Amino acid sequence: MRKLVVLKLDGDLHLGVQVTLEIGEEGKRPTTEITGKLPSNLDMEIAIDQWQSTYRSLWKFTRIKAKKIIYDGSISQRRQECNTKASEVREHLNNWLLSESFRPVREKWLKHLMPDEEVRVLIRTHCLQLKKLPWHLWDLIDRDYLNAEVVLSVPESEPVTAALQTSISRNKIRILAILGNSDGIDVEQDRQLLEKLPGVTTTFLVEPEYSNIDDKLWKQPWNILFFAGHSTSEGEASCIYINKTDKLTIDELRYALRNAVANGLQLAIFNSCDGLGLARELQDLQIPQIIVMREPVPDKVAQKFLKHFLEVFSAGQSIYAAVRTARQRLKGIEKEYPGASWLPVISEHHAVVPMTWAKPRIPNIRRLGTLLLLSLLITVGVLGVRHQGGLQTWELLLYDKFMRSRPQEKQDSRLLIVTVTEDDLYLPQQKQRSGSLSNLALARLLDKLAQFQARTIGLDIYRAEPVQPNQAALTTRWKTDDNFFAICKVSDRTQNYPGVSPPKGVPPERQGFSDIVPDSDNVLRRHLLAMQPANPTSPCTARYALNAQLAFHYLEKKGIFAKYTPQGDLQLGNIVFKRLRSRNGSKTEAQMGGYQKVDIGGYQILLNYRSFQGSPLEIAPIVTLTDVLRGKVNPDQVKDRIVLIGTTAQSFRDYSLTPYMTEQGFSQEVPGVILQAQMVSQLVSAAIDGRPLISVLPVWVEVLWVWSWSVVGGAIGYAVSQTLTWRYRSRLYLLLTAGGVLGGLYILCLILFYHGIWVPLVPSTLVLVLTGGTVAIYLSTQQGQRQLISTT
Repeated sequence: MRKLVVLKLDGDLHLGVQVTLEIGEEGKRPTTEITGKLPSNLDMEIAIDQWQSTYRSLWKFTRIKAKKIIYDGSISQRRQECNTKASEVREHLNNWLLSESFRPVREKWLKHLMPDEEVRVLIRTHCLQLKKLPWHLWDLIDRDYLNAEVVLSVPESEPVTAALQTSISRNKIRILAILGNSDGIDVEQDRQLLEKLPGVTTTFLVEPEYSNIDDKLWKQPWNILFFAGHSTSEGEASCIYINKTDKLTIDELRYALRNAVANGLQLAIFNSCDGLGLARELQDLQIPQIIVMREPVPDKVAQKFLKHFLEVFSAGQSIYAAVRTARQRLKGIEKEYPGASWLPVISEHHAVVPMTWAKPRIPNIRRLGTLLLLSLLITVGVLGVRHQGGLQTWELLLYDKFMRSRPQEKQDSRLLIVTVTEDDLYLPQQKQRSGSLSNLALARLLDKLAQFQARTIGLDIYRAEPVQPNQAALTTRWKTDDNFFAICKVSDRTQNYPGVSPPKGVPPERQGFSDIVPDSDNVLRRHLLAMQPANPTSPCTARYALNAQLAFHYLEKKGIFAKYTPQGDLQLGNIVFKRLRSRNGSKTEAQMGGYQKVDIGGYQILLNYRSFQGSPLEIAPIVTLTDVLRGKVNPDQVKDRIVLIGTTAQSFRDYSLTPYMTEQGFSQEVPGVILQAQMVSQLVSAAIDGRPLISVLPVWVEVLWVWSWSVVGGAIGYAVSQTLTWRYRSRLYLLLTAGGVLGGLYILCLILFYHGIWVPLVPSTLVLVLTGGTVAIYLSTQQGQRQLISTT
């Protein structure tokens, strides 16, 4: 974090100067403040005037056009005299700043600032005499604090506007370059330097008329205003010579410049002579930052400064670092051009947020390779854990959340559910029952359904009660009604249960098993369509589930027949029901989507529940046994529908857990008959309506998907590693961006799930966070090590 040091100077060299020192971090209120005093110093006033007079006598051709200068003596003598006067000024300045009355200020500086810190030293004064002093030669700055840069300002000014608080846009930078009167000088070099800048749009006005400059400042937004040519500051008025005959004062551009500032102008560079007066007037217009030359400047010095400044500034370093580096580079030509390093100075509004040339950072090839390698290694690691089933619990929990988050659907009007409730157990027709439904009640129920022309009937109740001789009609119906299907159970491995027989008399082709495959948490997420009974002694030999038998029969009446593709997948119409398959050739364990270690026996697909009003219970219209037997059911509710008969009585505990939740936060249970209805609806709705099935991506697509999010995480980590010196707000924006990416990933996965595609969210989130964190820590550590090495 850059430190800000403010020296408020009230007074002059004649009367002495009252000094207030403030120290704090950029963008924050100062944490330290102390006052002191500097005594009058007429000797330094004389020394600076003598240096200025000697310096101005050196040059015949500079970028000043104000008055003629008489040159006496040889050039080498004048250069030597200029260097001597410069040394005198430096000595007077540092002796003055060692005054006893100034000691508290100096000690406070040394106590609160570290020599390796980047420091902006803001000299705030109205006194032009004090602004002319070479503050950069103060021994604290020139010898001890090598990362400090002096900036000029005024004690009071208008509140900073919003335009001053922004940095140069990450879009293409716009520069308005005015090349004015060039008699005796070469501004073409300035033009060539500007033209070489990457990512910049520069508009050149060569010896323009006043109206041309005014129009450009009013009609187009600019980030940087540049001027090269002759200029001068005399008294209260400063001017630039825009062509061979015309000069222009800052006051004449007042309104145009204020409009330019409102539209984003942030930096004015006047690579011309005698700029302190220009800076004072430009600062009154709230131009955030201004770079000028404090004295007449030879062509070569102006060109060297611009070259070195643009190299550093356009590379992304601060304007202070760029000016400091360029000024230090000018030291190398002072044998020929004495005082060259004294010339460039920054003047700025005191409340401006220091700007940078914010061109996008492009990672080098080595860092890009590191990012890709880390992202690949982390992706392989996470997918390896996933392959071993380490993420299955989390993935299934998110699967459930996605299932609950989907929009509600309409009830499936092709189905009707007849339930046997606790109250139905006490009907007169139920007196002879031995289970949930007596033969008498079942016979009368089937008569009613046949009378109302039900298309398909499924009995989801085991028939343990034997048929009496006087109920032969029931057995006959089971044998002859081709739309009646009954249930049986193949086996129950968990309880070592051999199975349940179908009702006697129901032919094998109209039998369906009730077996299901709940997950390890007992939640049912998969739909078992078919299987080859592994137990030859089982009384139930049905190959298809009851729900599949009902769906096949119903669809056959509509001309849709079940068949298998060459790959062995079930197909109904144009819809292929892709089964859970093992990716490693295992015949017992599935690896598909979030499932990595589950029983793959039989023909399994994912169960796409239908919910109405947020509940899977209301999948279809429901009536009770009492309603049917007492004639309370409209025949239209039954005609041409699939009718499922089953019990919802709690005493029989035919319930299974689903991905849905109760209001109390528990997994919602549904009766077996509702579960069968969900499965029938899935098959029929997919075949007829094209309702999406839940599918997963091919394994190679899943790998690319996860890896791509790892790369995104690495890119965010790279950005984080570049923000170590950013302001808190910048880091906050970056964290919000990272949170937005995670939120976007979640929403994208949810939208895809709405359309029936289950993509790996948990692995993607893990690799995004892990890669981002690893890259940020790795690159930040490297950056810290480089900084440590550079300061030792």
